[in-house]
Amino acid sequence: MRILLAEDEKELSRALTAVLTKNNYTVDAVYNGEDALDYAKETEYDGIIMDIMMPVMDGIESLKKMRAAGVNTPVILLTAKGEVDDRITGLDAGADDYLPKPFVVAELLARLRAITRRQGEVISEKYTFGDVSLDVAGSELSNGEKSVRLTHKEYQLMEIMMKSPATLLSTEKLLDKVWGYDNDVEINVVWVTISSLRKKLASLSDTVTINAVRGIGYTLKEK
Repeated sequence: MRILLAEDEKELSRALTAVLTKNNYTVDAVYNGEDALDYAKETEYDGIIMDIMMPVMDGIESLKKMRAAGVNTPVILLTAKGEVDDRITGLDAGADDYLPKPFVVAELLARLRAITRRQGEVISEKYTFGDVSLDVAGSELSNGEKSVRLTHKEYQLMEIMMKSPATLLSTEKLLDKVWGYDNDVEINVVWVTISSLRKKLASLSDTVTINAVRGIGYTLKEK
């Protein structure tokens, strides 16, 4: 999943980015409300975490403009402790949840899981396609008898393909989703990671494969 983090305290932003990345999120970090608005309008995110008190444009104003522009991405607002009025204003502006500072990271992760859950959908602990399963908590791919550990990027690629099996996903979209909007990596990093993932998949299954469509992208298929 891809998250936009708008927090002007750079030390906190770096810490949250590290935690979110460790939990298999791809994070785009910005440091003011105007940039948050621009990113939210240009990129498809699964969730947004945004501080209220930010320079250039505060979080409330940024959120109002997001909603006015048709951005419906779920938003958690980070608020100063005890600022009840800010919380009410934020919820009225279109926030899905709020969390007062200081907060426990585990609670932020739980709230993030809650807002990114589709209405009525249960968050999967495991994705299955054909005879292979992807364990969310352990970042492992298995066939029921044996399993292989995936790297962080391999896991993210496999999760995207498991969620949309038989769907052709462009190389550019995979690069953007997994390595982030402002990535400075070459597109061949996708090819290299897919190649490694294919080998691990082949060690577990004779029927599930990652097919390449030259010049376009990849799709997860079952023979």
